[in-house]
Order: sequence, then structure tokens, then C-alpha cells
Amino acid sequence: MLIAYKNLKIRNAELEDAEILCDWWNNGEVMAHAGYPNGLDTNTVEIKKTLMADSDDSRRLIIEIDQVPVGEMSYYNQGNAVAKMGIKICDFTKQGNGYGTAFLKMLIASLFRDFGYRKRIVDTNLDNVRAQHVYEKIGFRKVKVNDGAFKDQLGEWQSSVDYELLLADFDVSWMEEAAQFGD
Repeated sequence: MLIAYKNLKIRNAELEDAEILCDWWNNGEVMAHAGYPNGLDTNTVEIKKTLMADSDDSRRLIIEIDQVPVGEMSYYNQGNAVAKMGIKICDFTKQGNGYGTAFLKMLIASLFRDFGYRKRIVDTNLDNVRAQHVYEKIGFRKVKVNDGAFKDQLGEWQSSVDYELLLADFDVSWMEEAAQFGD
């Protein structure tokens, strides 16, 4: 997969990306929202194995701004034309500038147009109000709150929220909006 718009790019993660993914995944500050405040304690060998298993049904993606990797995205075929997706902007200086919204819209449009998916689902930690705002702004609908969904590495219960987006609810005219970062 390769999706580009202006200075933004979404591309397949490659074996050469294992080192940066390892840095991000082992960083507790980056991974805390996913329940790993101590990081994943993984290595590049394990990450390369994961990347080699990628396919058009399950793909790890690298997101770039001005040709510099700043985070990752992923999508997973859930069957019945449903794709579960995720995003993590790992460069904290790029968060809060509208990039996440633009990257999500780019991937969503491609999954609808190029892969025939009809519904997107995402979930996030209930405390991650920034992500919830972005999902709702794009058109995702909150479908369920999961109280006490999982324990993080510190043994603290975390809640999550599930969202879904149907093709009929997605504004495909996002291209002009994506150029106006900083919302």
C-alpha cells in the first residue's frame, strides 16, 4: 500500500522499519494508551517476523510527514467487509496538529475505494479523549463502552470504547480539509 497526499505518506512497513518500530514499541510513554506503560519489551527479530506475516488482510503501515517516519497505522480484515484499524503518532511533536485526522481519512478512503470494505471499526482507551474527538469528527459512531476491558502492565483496570464508521457516513471530500492542519 502506498497512499500519498501533499507531504503525507502512508506506506507498508518494511523489514528496515523494524528498528524504529522497536524503539516506539519499547517506549512506555508511546505505548501507555494501549496498556503498556513499560513498553512491549520486544526486539527487531520478533518485529521482523510480524512484518513478514503481513498481507492485504492484515497490514502494518508507516506514516510519514516530509519523508520522515512519525508513527504507524494498521488494519485487519474482520470478515464481512469490515476492517479494524488503528493509528499511533509516535513523534509527540506531531500530535495535536491535525495529522492524525488526515492520515485516518487517507487510509479510510483507500480501504473503502481500493479494498471494498464497507465498515471500519476502531477502539481506544476511554481516557483517550483526543482520539475519541478525532474519530467522532471523521464520522465514527460510538457503539459501546467496555468498562474494565483489560488490565494494563501495572495491574490497573482500563476501559475502552468501540467505534464504527459506515461508507454512507464518510465524507469523501476530505482532500481539501486535510490541507488545513491545526484544528
